[in-house]
Amino acid sequence: MKGLYARRGASSSKTELHEVVDKLDPGLFPGAFCKITEDVLGGDPSRCCVIHSDGSGTKSALAYVQWRETGDASVFRGIAQDSVVMNLDDLLCVGADEGILVSSTINRNAGRCPSEVIEALIEGTEEFIKRLRGLGVSIYSGGGETADVGDLTGTVVVDTCAAATLKRAGVIDASRIEPGLVIVGLSSSGKAAYETAENSGMGSNGFTSARHDLLSRSYGRKYPETFDPAMDKKLAYRGKFRLDDPLPGSKQTVGEALLSPTRTYAPILSRIFRRDRSAVKGLIHCSGGGQTKCLRFGKGLHYVKDNLFPPPPVFQAILKQSRASLKEMHRVFNMGHRMEIYCRPEDAPWMMVLSRSLGVDARVVGRVEKSILKDGRNHLTILAGKKTLEY
Repeated sequence: MKGLYARRGASSSKTELHEVVDKLDPGLFPGAFCKITEDVLGGDPSRCCVIHSDGSGTKSALAYVQWRETGDASVFRGIAQDSVVMNLDDLLCVGADEGILVSSTINRNAGRCPSEVIEALIEGTEEFIKRLRGLGVSIYSGGGETADVGDLTGTVVVDTCAAATLKRAGVIDASRIEPGLVIVGLSSSGKAAYETAENSGMGSNGFTSARHDLLSRSYGRKYPETFDPAMDKKLAYRGKFRLDDPLPGSKQTVGEALLSPTRTYAPILSRIFRRDRSAVKGLIHCSGGGQTKCLRFGKGLHYVKDNLFPPPPVFQAILKQSRASLKEMHRVFNMGHRMEIYCRPEDAPWMMVLSRSLGVDARVVGRVEKSILKDGRNHLTILAGKKTLEY
C-alpha cells in the first residue's frame, strides 16, 4: 500500500526521476552529492563548476494560509530563506563555500499574491544573503525573475538556483564514503547562535504531509487553492490544530513550528573546512528522502544509525496525528538532524565541539560498515526507539 506522502501526489524517493537522471552524464565526480562539471566559466583546468536548483516546496502554500489569516506578509521572508538554504547547503555537500551566486524565481498567482508578498520574498532573500556574508559565508545575489502564472499555481512557488566554482582538489566526493567512518549528525532544532528564534527542525521537506496531517479541515474549506484538487479530499487538512494552537511539548505554536525557517549549516561547515577540509570524507544533506538520503551515495555500504537525536516535538505531533509508520516518517522527514558529516572517529570530537560552539547540537549518530547483502547493495539500518527499521 502506498504511504500517505505518495497518496498525496508527492514522492520522497523520486525513483522515476532518478531513472531518467541517472542515465545522463554524471560529471567530473560521479557519485558526488551534486553534479560537477569542468570550469566552463573560466576555463581553469584546476577548477570546476557546480550549479543547483531547489526551492521551498509546498511550504509556500502554508505561508500563504498564515498570511491570509493574519495579514502579515513578513512570513514570506522565512520562505525566501528556505529556498536559498535548500540550494546553499546542497552545494556545501561538495565543498563549494566560496563565491556562491544565487538567483530566485517567484511564480505567483497575481490575483491572490499581491505586491506585498513579492516585496517580502525579495527583501527576505536579500536580507538573508547579507546576513550570511556577515557570518563569513561568501554568497551573493544575482537577481531573479517574477512570473505571473495563475494557470499553473493557486498561490506562489519560490525557487532558487545557485552556482559556484571551486578547486577540484577541494571537492568533497560522497562516492568516497567507506566502511570505518562515523556519521556526525548536526541537529535541525534548537536555537543556533546565528539564528534569531527557536528552530523547530522542520526544514523544507515533507510539507505535503505535515500541513495536511496537522491542520484543521477548516483551512481546506477556506483556502482550496492551497492543495491539489485531484487529491482525495479525505487526505486534505485532516488534522486537529489551528496555526495559533500550542504545539504539544514545545514553546512554539503549530504555525511557528511549521514555518520555522530552514536552518543553514554554512557557518559551521565553512569553519570546519577552514580548519581541516581533508577531514571531511563526505557530507549528506538529509533533505528529500529524509534519513534514507545516504543510500544514494557510496557503494557496497551498510549505513547504521543507532544513536539518533530524539525526534523534535513537531515530528512527534506529525507521527501521532498522521498515524504514519516510523519507517515512512524517517523516509520523509529529517527527524532531528538534517546534515551528516562522514569522518574518521578521531575527527568527530572537534567537529562536534565546533558545531556546539555555534549553538547547534551535534552527536555521532551512527557509522558506516560493509554491506551484508548478497548483491552488495547499499542498505540502511535505523534504530528508532525500540524499533529497528531496515531500508
